[in-house]
This record gives sequence, C-alpha cells and structure tokens, in this order.
Amino acid sequence: MRIGELSKRTGVSPRSLRYYEEQGLLTSSRSDAGQRHYSEAEVERVSLIRQLFDAGMSSRVIASVLPCVEIPSDPDIVEQAFETMTRERDRIDADIAHLIETRKALDVLIRINARHQAELAVTAEPTTRSA
Repeated sequence: MRIGELSKRTGVSPRSLRYYEEQGLLTSSRSDAGQRHYSEAEVERVSLIRQLFDAGMSSRVIASVLPCVEIPSDPDIVEQAFETMTRERDRIDADIAHLIETRKALDVLIRINARHQAELAVTAEPTTRSA
C-alpha cells in the first residue's frame, strides 16, 4: 500500500510516517518511480509506534524497544526492552514528582498573591465622611 492509504488506515499523517521511516521505526520498499510502498504488517507497527509515543517515549527509545516485536523469542532482546520500558517509567515518575513540587510552589505563590489582593481591596475601600 502507498503512504496515503497507510495514513488513512492508521490516522497518522504522511509527514509522520516519513519521520518514522527516517528514524528507522518503519520500513518501506520503493517503486521504480520512488514511491513508498508498505506491507500490511506496517499497519500494526504504526499502531504500536503511536502507543509508544503516547506512553512518552522518544523515537530513540522506541527504536531500542522495537526489536522485541521483531524477534519476540530472543530472551536478551525481550529483557532489554523490559529494562528500557522500566527506565522510561522511572523517568516519567521523576517528571511527575517534579511537576507536583512545581505545582506546590505555584500554589504558595497563588495564596500569597490572593492575600495581597485582599489587603489591597481593604485599603482601597472608600472612607465615608460623617456630615
């Protein structure tokens, strides 16, 4: 199938499919006219690549995990993929912890600003004069 059909079947833009190929995540054959042609198996592969991107992995990490799909019976490759995914999960956990701390710091600043706004509102109230 040509790139347009693969794009329609997977919901991934042709530009992204070309990027996947540049990164070694996807392969195609070329016609005499230079058009890319993909096998039926590439539909599932693109779906897996999307899942891995959605899981927060970079194209470099995905390239290191994909051999597990290509050679699922090799215990060394399976173990390497497992270790890579575990490292990625640990990295994401660290990112989440950092974001939680950042949010806490922002919450402190918001509370300080809210108190400051309340103080300004009190001092800005007009004073009424008795006649």
